[in-house]
Order: sequence, then C-alpha cells, then structure tokens
Amino acid sequence: MNKLLVTLIALLGFSNMAVAQGDIEAGKTKSATCVACHGDDGNSPTDLYPKIAGQHEGYLEKQLQQFKSGERENAIMVGMVATLSEQDMKDLVAYYGSQTPTPETVSPEIAESGKNLYMGGDIKRGIPGCTACHGPRGNGLELAKFPKISNQHPAYTKSQLEAFRSKLRNNDPNGMMGDIATKLTDADIELLSKYISALH
Repeated sequence: MNKLLVTLIALLGFSNMAVAQGDIEAGKTKSATCVACHGDDGNSPTDLYPKIAGQHEGYLEKQLQQFKSGERENAIMVGMVATLSEQDMKDLVAYYGSQTPTPETVSPEIAESGKNLYMGGDIKRGIPGCTACHGPRGNGLELAKFPKISNQHPAYTKSQLEAFRSKLRNNDPNGMMGDIATKLTDADIELLSKYISALH
C-alpha cells in the first residue's frame, strides 16, 4: 500500500511539473504582441528596449509577474501583461529563452578598461565585482534568477543601472543592485554598460 501511495505521489508530482512547463510554439504565437518592442526573436531592434532572446526563463517570468503585480513599474509593460495568465507567461519565456541573442562589440580599449571593474570591482569604494552574480561571461545564475547581461544593448544596461542608482527600479533581491549602483559614477556606468555588452 505504501509503495502504491509513493508511486502515485511521484506521478502526480511529475504531471504537475509537466503542466508547469512552457510551450515554445505556443509562446511564439503569443509573442506577436511583443514584436514591436522586442523584435521577432527577442532581439530588440532599438536600444530603448531590452534584448530578451536567450534570457533565463525564471528571470523573465519573474519580471512578467512583477510587472503584473506592480512590483516593477513600467507604463508599457503593465498594459502588456495585464491579461496574461500564468501559462501565457510560461509559454512566452520558453519561446524567448530558446532564442539566440545577437552579439554586441566594443573597442579593445573599452574591453581593457572595463575588465578590472567588472571582474574585481573596487574595494576602496565597496563595489564588488559583477562576476559574483553575473559570472565572468555575463551569463548570470539561472537558479538565483540573476539575469544574463551579455549581448545586451549598452544603452539599455546603462538605463537600468541608472534606474537602480536612483531607486526608480527596486525589484532586485535584498536591494543588492541598488546598493551597488549608488556607488557607481556616471563614468563607471558608461564603461560597464559597454564592456558588459560584448561579454560572450
């Protein structure tokens, strides 16, 4: 009897996991309303909006949920997510997560100048290296929902660092990004934004 119960529980658990997964093809169909800002495949044609191609699904889903709940504010996104169900979100993030981001490039001078701050931070100013959460290649940590930041439009990364610094954006875990960004100068943000974009 106990073996049967354990088997049933395991099967129910697996079936719930299957239900919770996103459908890439369904997500592609549902992404039709996202194309104007994020492009056909999540590679935004303008640096006003982020590239979301290849982004971690958990991170993307978290952002959609927070736009819907109001925890993250954005006038455009609030309207876009208003009618999305949980399954819609899972389908969309499955589609965008399966896409490939287009690469960015920077000059060798920027690559050399930004490396030290990105990799090691600045101990005197209490700035940790970005690698702690985002990794040496900017790939983030999927389980912790730390995003991929490589291949992103430099202007978008810059705008988000500035938003964290001014507290206009505050949906980061334990205020980590806000704390770090307040210690960054305009020159730091400019340099990091360009350096990060070419990590791939």
